[in-house]
Amino acid sequence: MNEKPKALIAWSSGKDCAWALHEARRTGDYDIVGALTTVTDTFGRVSMHGVREELLRAQLAAAGLPAVIVRIPFPCPNEIYEREMAAAMAQAKARGITHIVFGDLYLEDVRAYRETRLKDVGMIPVFPLWQRPTAALARDMIAAGVEAHLATVDLTKLPASFAGRRFDGALLDAFPASIDPCGENGEFHSFVSAGPMLSRRIAVKVGETVERDGFAYADLLVG
Repeated sequence: MNEKPKALIAWSSGKDCAWALHEARRTGDYDIVGALTTVTDTFGRVSMHGVREELLRAQLAAAGLPAVIVRIPFPCPNEIYEREMAAAMAQAKARGITHIVFGDLYLEDVRAYRETRLKDVGMIPVFPLWQRPTAALARDMIAAGVEAHLATVDLTKLPASFAGRRFDGALLDAFPASIDPCGENGEFHSFVSAGPMLSRRIAVKVGETVERDGFAYADLLVG
């Protein structure tokens, strides 16, 4: 019997990558051997999402995934980001990993960027959620038991009061019509604390909200 291709999942701690993991495991096409996460070392938090590394590691333990951490500074010029990611890809290839699974939904420019960068290093991207209708997808996640909080909110698109809120039906109903239900346009980022991709629920407390550089960050704490 042929072995399944080894893959990493690009892991932000949010609902889309978590659901991509769920789908990839359900189809069984890949042997997912780790979660690739960018951490801003200056703060010890997941880049963009602002999730504490302690919470990330608790989440990955529940997902049964070894952490593959790419550490970057703040601020991080793109050339440094790409250099560190290329180094991580080289290490992954040395371990026999050939694929990277992404939770992207429909942004063509983001997909093209990933495809180009991975082609340059001889890796293959996988997009199990591509072009799923996001209104239905968001409610499918909730119905399947995904529990999440909004960790980061773009203040040009949502008020700071949305930071820290639970990702549930009431939240979807409260979104303005301009907001993608899955936040694919960067309206918000989330942290998943329970769902079919996790072996146990992670207790989460919502701390203070901090506004910085046009974003509101809810400080999520291990509960």
